[in-house]
Amino acid sequence: MAFLKWVLLIFTLHSFMPTPISSNLSLNKEALAQIPLNFLEFSKKPEIMDWMVNIRRKIHENRELGYEEFETSKLIRAELDLMGIPYKYPIAVTGVVGYIGTGKPPFVALRADMDPLAMEELVEWEHKSKVPGKIHACGHDAHVAMLLGAAKMLQHNQNDLQGTVVLIFQPAEEGGGGAKIMLDEGALDNVDAIFALHVTARVPIGMVASRPGPISAAMGFFEAVINGKGGHAAIPQHTVDPILAASNVIVSLQHLVSREADPLDSQVVSIAKFQGGGAFNVIPDSVTIGGTFRAFSKESFLQLRQRIEEVISKQASVQRCNATVIFDERSMYPVNSNNKELHEHFRKVAGEILGFENIIEMQPQMGGEDFAFFSESIPGLFFFLGMKETEGAVHSGHSPYFRVNEDVFPYGAALHASLATTYLLQNPTKHTSPPEVSYRDEL
Repeated sequence: MAFLKWVLLIFTLHSFMPTPISSNLSLNKEALAQIPLNFLEFSKKPEIMDWMVNIRRKIHENRELGYEEFETSKLIRAELDLMGIPYKYPIAVTGVVGYIGTGKPPFVALRADMDPLAMEELVEWEHKSKVPGKIHACGHDAHVAMLLGAAKMLQHNQNDLQGTVVLIFQPAEEGGGGAKIMLDEGALDNVDAIFALHVTARVPIGMVASRPGPISAAMGFFEAVINGKGGHAAIPQHTVDPILAASNVIVSLQHLVSREADPLDSQVVSIAKFQGGGAFNVIPDSVTIGGTFRAFSKESFLQLRQRIEEVISKQASVQRCNATVIFDERSMYPVNSNNKELHEHFRKVAGEILGFENIIEMQPQMGGEDFAFFSESIPGLFFFLGMKETEGAVHSGHSPYFRVNEDVFPYGAALHASLATTYLLQNPTKHTSPPEVSYRDEL
């Protein structure tokens, strides 16, 4: 697979030939356009496809929740060892960061999350989870398999890479904020840009969806305990009713969006938890409520947080109760926003692989994604990889009936490898003293 050598030879020859600039650019575009097609051809080889499928099924059978992905991490490191790819481990408890290329700038990262969800799998098949109460219902097992597939192709061409590709295998995306921990521990040090994909059953196979700017909302969770004075329900005048107080709180919280937010600035406040009392004729001493809030700007998000706390505390006091509001700091994710230049780069690469008619410019979604910590720190691009089949029921992520269409693996692996390779070719380093990468193996 020497197509990268061919591309680099063209770049070198044309830098010395007296060719008009327009002609030179045209030939360069043709050379760049061939890279994604060759990666796709390579990733469709039966031995590569079978290898990725096998990895995904191993991970699928042995699920480990956030920061517990020890066997998953072990499998990843074993595959990297077989490919001769150096890596750092541990990062963020179970995370792995691999390096392919020169070990010098420019650095571009590719990310895959590793963790499943705490729920039962209801799909009956040969490789169903062997661990009760855990399921890869969001496709993270597929993400790992495709990133390893990309790693195999990139390592095959490591001597032709014009910089370094950083492989991010991240723990604890599902509410654990693993991206933030990896960032704090230096996983993206010296990295100039980062790409990530997510499988989706809402988009047909052979298509991708993304957009420049905000693609998923900032999100957070909160819980409030409203304390009153319990007693017999037949004599409510001798009680301070926390259920009534909590009911008023919930109604008032809905006014934050309907009466305080700009209608053109999408926001959400939802109460999804209400716990209090255990008998029909007893008013409890306290009630616990909880929920989530979302927004597409940092300013709106912080304003919502402040007002949620004010409304809960003050509405509770109106009903003679007191309230304690707790925000889950680990669950606070910033807005996931795609860099405009990287989005254009993604469009060009995806267009060469899938055809430009198969690129969907999607609407922003209110779901949270901790890739946002990465894209807040450095330029990032997050996209959805379609895997919807033409027939059969569609079960979206976080469903116990969620299935991965493994036919999508060559597309994901080729997109990963192509995005990184062409980014390095088009973004030569601007550093005068490039830092050497030092690796540390398992501690």
